[in-house]
Amino acid sequence: MSLALAVDANPLPPRSVEAMLTFAERGPDKPYAYAGEPPEGVPQMRGEYRARSVRLENARPFADQLSLDVEGFAVATRPSAVGDFWDEAQTLALGHPETAELVREVTGASRVVVFDHTLRRRSVDVNDREPGQPRQPALRVHVDQTVWSGPKRVREIMGRQAEALLARRAAIINVWRPIAYPARDWPLALGDASTFRPEDLIATDLIFQHRRGETYGVAWNPSQRWLYVPDLGPEETILIKCWDSDESVARFTPHSGFEDPSTPAGTPPRQSIEFRTMAFWD
Repeated sequence: MSLALAVDANPLPPRSVEAMLTFAERGPDKPYAYAGEPPEGVPQMRGEYRARSVRLENARPFADQLSLDVEGFAVATRPSAVGDFWDEAQTLALGHPETAELVREVTGASRVVVFDHTLRRRSVDVNDREPGQPRQPALRVHVDQTVWSGPKRVREIMGRQAEALLARRAAIINVWRPIAYPARDWPLALGDASTFRPEDLIATDLIFQHRRGETYGVAWNPSQRWLYVPDLGPEETILIKCWDSDESVARFTPHSGFEDPSTPAGTPPRQSIEFRTMAFWD
């Protein structure tokens, strides 16, 4: 095959794309969503959402300049020692420690705890919460934690150590990595945290069987800047700020999966893993 044909078969990503992102709409009642089955007669969720066309800027040319404390996310190259992320034992034994070390290096935190991970594989045939199945890409713009749930999650995970840790700076940071091949299909849309206003964030109850959390839905406004990192490879990661106790830096980073209209036909469905970490500073 000639070089010209190879390039045509896998064209370079454009400088920007127009894509649909789903935003929350403000309403009189606090939204909620059940992570599992709701009680009989109770709707699965409450809240209004609206898809909007948004311009997403290709961040590849300046990815090395992105900062967790300014834009709220960063791109880091870190090959993984994990041979198979679908093997839970490998992911726990190798993936968790290497992720903790990556977050320490990027943030300068003195201690990092990896407390969870989620595997995703896009499929049109799988329910997002079907037991035993990988999660699907997130379909709504959101932030994983809020000003209330961030400290609450630290207390739930860290127990008796929590109050001493929360007396200093603490943050919850997700580390997102493609699995096996580049994530050209359904990549991540990432909001530049410096362009969001507090009123853009809509607290939403997330109700599990044995606990209640809170996330932010995100209302659209025209001043928001949206970016994406096309063709993120398995040796690359995106670190996403979900909550930070330091009010002088980016604290919450809106994000969502999205259908990239420039994705070539026949691109394999996105596979990814996200590690959830807590970072603590002395």
